Amino acid sequence: MTRVVAILTLLLPALALGQDLKQAEHLYQHTEYEAALRLLRAQPPSAEAFLLMGKCDMMLGDFRKATDAFEKAAAADPNNSDYLMWLGRSWARRAETASPLIAPMNASKARGYFERAVALNTDPKNHDAMDDLFDYYVNAPGFLGGGFDKAEALAERIERVDPAQGHCDRAEIARRRKEIGRAEQELRRAVQLAPHEVGHFVDLALLLAGQGRIAESDAVLDQAAKTAPGNPRLLYGRARVYIETHRNLGQAKALLEQYIRCDLTPDDPSREEARKLLKQAGAS
Repeated sequence: MTRVVAILTLLLPALALGQDLKQAEHLYQHTEYEAALRLLRAQPPSAEAFLLMGKCDMMLGDFRKATDAFEKAAAADPNNSDYLMWLGRSWARRAETASPLIAPMNASKARGYFERAVALNTDPKNHDAMDDLFDYYVNAPGFLGGGFDKAEALAERIERVDPAQGHCDRAEIARRRKEIGRAEQELRRAVQLAPHEVGHFVDLALLLAGQGRIAESDAVLDQAAKTAPGNPRLLYGRARVYIETHRNLGQAKALLEQYIRCDLTPDDPSREEARKLLKQAGAS
């Protein structure tokens, strides 16, 4: 009996830590980032805790703190693809917000971590790191390691594990090259393959609206509402289409106000992004 008590005494702190991490993850998933951080800071350090702390700091816009946390997580487990991916994301955001002198260095660091994360990822279903690297290749200039040729090669890999996303990526490359017809074909294929992915519908609606094909754009959004009813991202996406085409601005504001009240996740556009769109609607 004494031995059992001794074993339980050793296990209880670990069990409590596990429960606290689960609670912090729950808070994070419900965008309660500051509450999650308070809970995490009271716990013994661990790679998992540092990762979650970094995610919360990212969502709160403190990219330097996020980098520090992700570096600690990666130092504890240097072959963890997720840790390197998030470290790359923090450097990417720092590149976006840095001065022109510092931004290239930060961007190069982001690319390096994304490429390492992709190389280490052995789970073919987990293509988040490939998505991040694709975005980098599409957006970065050649002297920083970007380029459409690299993006196309990566899109082929993504298509093998997520066909719809692969077509969506091909559409983005075509759009950048002003090949609008091909971009439309790729997006329509993405919509067919993943009818519950609202983002593909919104991308297609934006493309059509940009060509002045307003009725077709609205029809795509209506189709999305039927296939993914109640999806908060559709509220945001429809409002974005309206604002970018300078129409239905009153409805766009109402949609965004409704979106802000939704139970969002970290994967959804943030409430801050929605508030910025609201300001655009007011200024249009």
